[in-house]
Amino acid sequence: MSEAKRNKASLRRPFEVIAFRQGLYWVGGFLVLLWLIKVTEVGMEISWAHWGILPRTLTGLKGIIFAPLLHGDFAHLISNSMPLIILGLGLFYFYPRIAPEVSLWIYLSTSFWVWVAARGESYHIGASGVVYGLAAFLIMGGILRRNLRMMTTSMAVLFLYGGMFYGVLPGEPSISWESHLLGVASGGWLAYYFRKEPIWTMPEPEVVPEEEEEEVMEQPPSAPTSPKPFAYTFAPPKEEE
Repeated sequence: MSEAKRNKASLRRPFEVIAFRQGLYWVGGFLVLLWLIKVTEVGMEISWAHWGILPRTLTGLKGIIFAPLLHGDFAHLISNSMPLIILGLGLFYFYPRIAPEVSLWIYLSTSFWVWVAARGESYHIGASGVVYGLAAFLIMGGILRRNLRMMTTSMAVLFLYGGMFYGVLPGEPSISWESHLLGVASGGWLAYYFRKEPIWTMPEPEVVPEEEEEEVMEQPPSAPTSPKPFAYTFAPPKEEE
């Protein structure tokens, strides 16, 4: 391996550690919030499902912010938690520079389009739309970038979670398949939109011609800076008048 390649590899390793830690903070914090909300609901014997998305109503607008934080029961929350961990960490590890922005847009855009286009007779809650958006972004991102490392990630995600894409089809009335479908649409669009954005904010090492490598004194790299299963939703019916 040439000196330039060794320098580039040595620079990448600290950034990968930073990216993984950043993912742990963001994803871990989000999951802690989800579980605190559900535990509070159960402990106080209340339900905040009415804070979900009720499509095309003024009162349902608040669900754009709060719906992904709410879950029908612990089984619903558990079904969302594991893919959130895997896909969320994957996003922050492989796309550290744009991961916070992408995750925020997936969260908001999916909820917004559910408010616009989903069935209006029930509340839509749960983070499965975010899960589907993350999966779609990771799959489409590698394909659109035509990067071997990213494409390998795409194939791994497709292998692990490809079966969940059946959830975008209408099925049980209590399943918000619209959240799944619109999450996929949001993640796919964002993968296209960010397809040319750099993945790392990492300085490229100086490329030294091979014939001059032996004459260059080896210098330590400068310290890097921090880079700026089937999930479902629970749709409780409207209260009878």
